Amino acid sequence: MFLGTFEHSLDDKGRVVLPSAFRSALSEGGVLAKLDDCIGLWTPEEFQNVATLLQDKVREGQVSQDALRVFAADAATVTPDSQGRISIPARLRDHSGLERELVINGRIDRVEIWSTDRWSGVSTNADSKLASAVSVIGL
Repeated sequence: MFLGTFEHSLDDKGRVVLPSAFRSALSEGGVLAKLDDCIGLWTPEEFQNVATLLQDKVREGQVSQDALRVFAADAATVTPDSQGRISIPARLRDHSGLERELVINGRIDRVEIWSTDRWSGVSTNADSKLASAVSVIGL
């Protein structure tokens, strides 16, 4: 399970150090892929689950073939080096607006990598959405 928020920086080669809390789950590698305004990082098993779900939605006509194509085509497998760094391909950095400073969040079943500016915009409104969700589930 991936939990927490961590501020990190990209180095000049497009690498970022994974938070130590995430390293053991990703020690054998992971898969990076585009999400809405960020990059998702899954274990290979979880990525396969997401890909299968997306394929099912394509077959049902609920999702375009192009969504599946770009999801798979722009995905990249990564394995942390001995210092816990992964390399983020330029096409994924461009998609998510990553420059130097970034935020790495746990999102239960995946890790999300955000530009600091984009995360700031999302997190500003998220507290009220959490309050509403907590009310809906009765906590």
